[in-house]
Amino acid sequence: MTAPQLRRTIATACRILANAGLAEDILGHVSARVGTDTILVRCRGPREQGLLLTLDEDVRQVDLDGRGDELESWSVPTELPIHAEILRARPAVDAVVHCHPPAVLAAALAGVELRPVFGAYNIPAARMALDGIPVYPRKILVRRPELGRELVAAMGVAPVCVLSGHGIVTVGSGPHAVEQAVVRALNLGLLARVGVEQARLGGRPADLTPEDIAELPDLGAAFNDLNLWRHHVARLRLTGLELD
Repeated sequence: MTAPQLRRTIATACRILANAGLAEDILGHVSARVGTDTILVRCRGPREQGLLLTLDEDVRQVDLDGRGDELESWSVPTELPIHAEILRARPAVDAVVHCHPPAVLAAALAGVELRPVFGAYNIPAARMALDGIPVYPRKILVRRPELGRELVAAMGVAPVCVLSGHGIVTVGSGPHAVEQAVVRALNLGLLARVGVEQARLGGRPADLTPEDIAELPDLGAAFNDLNLWRHHVARLRLTGLELD
């Protein structure tokens, strides 16, 4: 993927997250690795309008300390250490998403577990719950490297992490890392919505049985990630929010 294509993908990712309700306003950011110590990251521009209206020009190249000739009048995210410390610690990770899904916030504050209570409805989300979702317990801005390293330690090798009283972090790897990280964020948001709703209704459904788990195949990245990504791009197009 060329640099302009990757900028467009990151800008589209921001619009998808906002359109899906995972990023309500100007908070949240997406990054992708372009070198060992260099990333493209969604920055805040001089005419900031929020993630739903992210433009290619809002995606700037910086190093992991937030320095770069491309910044001009843009500023890197306050929580750049989320991206920097994950990418430093995990060489196989190529993209990072951070956003603030309201349902995840509500679930975490209410102590609602994101449990594997459904199966074929959304297999990747079910498997995410089966694997366990780590939680970073501090309700803070992750604005310093040492705080980023705390988050990395809490997240471990998981592809997702809930930041209590704050939001989520998801990661992706490979040629479609941004798409994978976005879909993981969407799935984590779904798990939280289901958890909050079942708590509201007073239900306590059983976890998936081993027999049912064995019948849930991995349908592959093309189906799980790319098809869903294209669906959300089409939804942007339908609402007039696709980038030209």
